[in-house]
Amino acid sequence: MTEIDPLTHPWAEDQVAAMHRLRDWAVTFVELNHHLSSWMALPVSDANALGQVIWAEADGSPLSPASLARRIGMTSGATSILLDRLETAGHVERHRESTDRRRITLRATGTARAESQRFLAFAGTEIAATVQETPTEDLEAVIRFLDRMTAAATAANTRLVQRATAGH
Repeated sequence: MTEIDPLTHPWAEDQVAAMHRLRDWAVTFVELNHHLSSWMALPVSDANALGQVIWAEADGSPLSPASLARRIGMTSGATSILLDRLETAGHVERHRESTDRRRITLRATGTARAESQRFLAFAGTEIAATVQETPTEDLEAVIRFLDRMTAAATAANTRLVQRATAGH
C-alpha cells in the first residue's frame, strides 16, 4: 500500500465525500448504540459491550473477555467490572467451553438476545430495507471498499499501539 500524507496529498471531491459519508455512518451508528443503551437501560459502554458479545456469538466466534476489551477499547480490569455488571443484570454469562478450562467465552443470555432483537426489529427496519434493496454489485463494491478501509485502519491502530508501547 502506498504511504500518503493525508494532510498534504491532494484529495478529489469524491474521495472527500466518501470520507464524510464514513464519518456520518460512524456518528449515526454511535447514536444507535446510545438508543440501544436506553432501550436496554444500560450505560452506553455496557450496551456497546453487549452488542459486541451478541454480534460475535451470532457470527459463530464468541468473544473472550480479553478480545472484548480490545474491541471496546477498555483495560482488562475495566472490562471485568463491566462484565460483572452485565452478568449481575442477567445479560451475559461466562462459560468455560474449551478443553482449556481457563479460557472463558462470553455468551449473551436468552433474555438479552431477545431484547436486543426487539430493538433491532423496531430500530433496524430502514437499515435492513436499504441493504435488502441494494443491488448485489453495489454491495460487493461496498464490501471490498470497507474491507480495504478496515485493513488500513487496523494497520494504523497497530502502528499507534506499537508507538505507545515504545514509550512515546
